[in-house]
Amino acid sequence: MNDVRELLGRAAEHAGQPVISTEVVYARAARVRWRRRATVTAAAFAVVAAGAVAVPGLGSQTKQEQNASVGAPAESVGNGGRAKRLVELLPKGVGSIEQVSLAVIIKHATAAQAEEHPVGPLDGQYSVRRDGGVGYLVVDVRTGKQVRQKSGGVDPAANLCEPTNGEPRPAQCVREVLPDGRILTIWSDPMKYGGTPLWGPELVARLTLKDGGLLSVRDSTGLKSEQAQGPLLKSPPLTRAQLRTLMLSPELSAK
Repeated sequence: MNDVRELLGRAAEHAGQPVISTEVVYARAARVRWRRRATVTAAAFAVVAAGAVAVPGLGSQTKQEQNASVGAPAESVGNGGRAKRLVELLPKGVGSIEQVSLAVIIKHATAAQAEEHPVGPLDGQYSVRRDGGVGYLVVDVRTGKQVRQKSGGVDPAANLCEPTNGEPRPAQCVREVLPDGRILTIWSDPMKYGGTPLWGPELVARLTLKDGGLLSVRDSTGLKSEQAQGPLLKSPPLTRAQLRTLMLSPELSAK
């Protein structure tokens, strides 16, 4: 119950605003405890949608409008060619990449409601179509100020791979201290939390930045709910090695 109250409090912070933040859309009670321990675990990839999160303006939509939005393009506002720039950083054979809005796909949001305010040059949500399936890459950068505001005094460099307060160790968690002092952590998440929508397994990566900020990427096999754009991928869009290479690409976090 405490986790649910915390989520409702976070959603209330956005009440009356015409914007759906990635953090609000994907907040999940099962992830609150993880975020407390992992600092902000870079909110954007805390991604399992909370079906009960209120979205301004969506309550008045008719079922017909919602059904229409599901079939409509889920492109983000102001694509700006980010998908093309991301493709340049990915290995060949990953699949067809398109920038999308998960707020539109999951919550049937309008373009105005789904508008985002990216920090990083390639921040966004991207569908990955391959072999008949659809997975997602979610890229998110948080500034040092944003991290401090949401960390609750927890060190962003804390070891996420160490079990704390009885919580299990994240699966296949690897923490790497880079030569320049930044810390890269990658782990597997089976995403078995229930709720709506349901997500397939994924890899998650977090990189501390020199200015105190955080870069996070979700490497998801996709949705397995009615909102799905297609079947799950058989494996995450990127292998663990490919995800590591992407995380170390300066193009993701360059100002």
